[in-house]
Amino acid sequence: MFSRQRSAPEPLPESQPSATTGADNLNQGKGRPTPRRSQAEAARKRPLVPSDRKAAIRAQRAAAKDKREREYRAMQTGDERFMPARDRGPVRRWIRDYVDARRNLGEYFLPVALLMVFSTFVTAGNPTAGVVVILVMYTIVLITIVDAVILSRVLKRRLADRFGAEVPRGSRMYGVMRAFQIRRTRLPRPQVRRGEYPA
Repeated sequence: MFSRQRSAPEPLPESQPSATTGADNLNQGKGRPTPRRSQAEAARKRPLVPSDRKAAIRAQRAAAKDKREREYRAMQTGDERFMPARDRGPVRRWIRDYVDARRNLGEYFLPVALLMVFSTFVTAGNPTAGVVVILVMYTIVLITIVDAVILSRVLKRRLADRFGAEVPRGSRMYGVMRAFQIRRTRLPRPQVRRGEYPA
């Protein structure tokens, strides 16, 4: 008489999956056998030394030669896609154009220095002329250094105005070293004429 009538169990909602469905998924597996450890390691292994070493060396040399030729053509034409990494980018391009548009004293240093060395041999019998040649040579060296310092400061100011904080390290030295090269021997080749300064 104290017992209550038990109600029928409530059906599960349709959105909730039953427990049997999850068990079935666990029992299905991935459809292929798990490889053994030795098989997995063998699949990852690659030979450190190729079977035909001579052919591999020839292929490596040919690839390196093609890369050098492609970089040299890019240095001649100004195509930055195939230039070495140190010459790529808008900052390096701007520096090259600015240095090539400027008449630098450093580009005349090597010919003048060779002339001075030749003059010391010519004036070896005349001490006074030898001293004059040496003084002229040191004067040229000093003037060239001053011109390089001026170029470095100008590049620092103009690069900061043009590119802000995007200037990589070594950019000023890149421009100074280019200024000491003879214009005809510069690589990448100059793409501007004298006086055509970049904006």
